[in-house]
Amino acid sequence: MADAGSGTGPARPGRDWRDLRKRALSAAILAPAALLCVWLGADAYTLLLSLGAAILTWEWVHLCGLRMARLPGAGVPAAVFLAGTLSVTEYALAAWLVLGGGFHLTWAWAERLRGRDRPAQPALRLALGVLYIGVAGLCLIELRHDNEAGRANVVFLLLVVWASDVGAYAAGRAVGGPLLLPQVSPAKTWSGAAGGLALAMAVGALAAPQLAAGSATRAAAAAAALAVATQAGDLLESGIKRHFRVKDTSSLIPGHGGLLDRLDGLLAAAPVAMALALLIGYGGALWR
Repeated sequence: MADAGSGTGPARPGRDWRDLRKRALSAAILAPAALLCVWLGADAYTLLLSLGAAILTWEWVHLCGLRMARLPGAGVPAAVFLAGTLSVTEYALAAWLVLGGGFHLTWAWAERLRGRDRPAQPALRLALGVLYIGVAGLCLIELRHDNEAGRANVVFLLLVVWASDVGAYAAGRAVGGPLLLPQVSPAKTWSGAAGGLALAMAVGALAAPQLAAGSATRAAAAAAALAVATQAGDLLESGIKRHFRVKDTSSLIPGHGGLLDRLDGLLAAAPVAMALALLIGYGGALWR
């Protein structure tokens, strides 16, 4: 969710559209490529997730003032990739155990080296990257494992997350108004939150029947839950950037900043989608 405004007062409507062209061009390139990889599955989807994990872990380690080429920074990508490999090869329980163990080992190793290497951030902040990126990654792998239903569910998840982002961006800049959580983000508004929720529910209800059988009403409800998680993830990322005192996690994507900036909503929505899938049962659409 991206909205307009600055400071602590209400955001004024009709401002800050200067990045729209860059955002549209980036989305026009990245979104079809992501959907194609999801649709093809197997090698293409694994490659997509691997590339995303590599960039996300690099950005996180960089935010913590460390390098991935040496410990303790190397612990973050090592834990995420090992857990992901186990999940892809159908060892789901082992993958979750490795992720939890990787978090604790990275934390312990970073604490051990603090006195000698003086990392820029405390050890816990580095280790949290294992969970922040790894949990969503495992959920995206497990969601797609379920062949036809998995493909429909991941496409539905992406469409809803993107709709939430677009709706929030458009409504926030067009309407403005009171800030949603000014102590965390000086740019996100209540109008943006409402716009993101409304567009996500509409897109979910319209897209679901094209992907798999099920109720449009339930699809809208599932989309609402995912949209709320998406916006919570955006706020969390804003808080993280404020904590690290950076505007963007990197300059990788024109108009968006880093991949963490672009995927903040997905990182939060993926576990919610996985929870819905577990409640529904294997082989079913999230809106069944």
